[in-house]
Amino acid sequence: MTDDTARVILNGKSAQLPEVREAVQALREAGADLEVRVTWEAGDALRLCDEASRDGITRLIAGGGDGTVNELVNGLMRLAPAARPALGVLPLGSANDFANGAGIPLEPRQALALALEASPHKADVVRLGNHYYLNMASCGFGAAVTSSTPKAMKRLLGGGAYSLMGALEAWRYQPYRGHMSWPEGESDAPLFLLAIGNGCQAGGGQRLAPSAKLDDGLLEVLIVRDFESLSGLKQALDELEALPACGEYVEYFQTTRLRFDSDAVLPLTLDGEPFGWTHFEANVLPGELTLLLPAKSPLLS
Repeated sequence: MTDDTARVILNGKSAQLPEVREAVQALREAGADLEVRVTWEAGDALRLCDEASRDGITRLIAGGGDGTVNELVNGLMRLAPAARPALGVLPLGSANDFANGAGIPLEPRQALALALEASPHKADVVRLGNHYYLNMASCGFGAAVTSSTPKAMKRLLGGGAYSLMGALEAWRYQPYRGHMSWPEGESDAPLFLLAIGNGCQAGGGQRLAPSAKLDDGLLEVLIVRDFESLSGLKQALDELEALPACGEYVEYFQTTRLRFDSDAVLPLTLDGEPFGWTHFEANVLPGELTLLLPAKSPLLS
């Protein structure tokens, strides 16, 4: 164990999990200086980030799913850079897309031990409007599927729930239209799906940005253009299997900024949290957070 002071901000829904309590107790008995705070209502995570910084906490651990991680990322980004504790993850959600992509153990004691022992790594954050995210923004069809999946089904089926709801959503799907621009190009093609990645996966295990690194100063952009036939759908699926290669329906590239403008609302999810905008710009902010990750994390350069 390091001599750093560590604190878990635990999603209230997970506070009574026996495996979490046992993991915290075991690590304390092993000598860890590990505190726990529990969220109760909206805004608690932001307040607890401020409190941790004032208390001199050097390692802050997000205990929950991708939404909890996102809340802490936004709380930390409100602080001055020098006042931000390093961020670790105790994955307790239904999908845990960020943790899975980063190679963070899903077993609570192993995940906490990693957060207490790992060497800090500088990592990029993405700003989209007034919000920040660490992993992925999925837009269009992917966002509609995520927001329409009942939470009870997520807990019951894990990532498989997204595939089930995706099949149902496809029957009433309509393409999304708008203008996209980035420093190296632009597009007006009707969208089936748009993903803007800092991490590599979303939607319960869908690898939408296979080349993603958290420390390269770049966004991974995946555009799936609309198709009008079953043969087009099959070809788009085949092209997705071949990522990061591009094809007739699938375009994949890296950039530092992407803007979207439309007359209609485009559904988005930022690290699993639903939003909707007609206009937005995503910008990568290099090295803005310090993360506690495995030394050989697939998301580190």
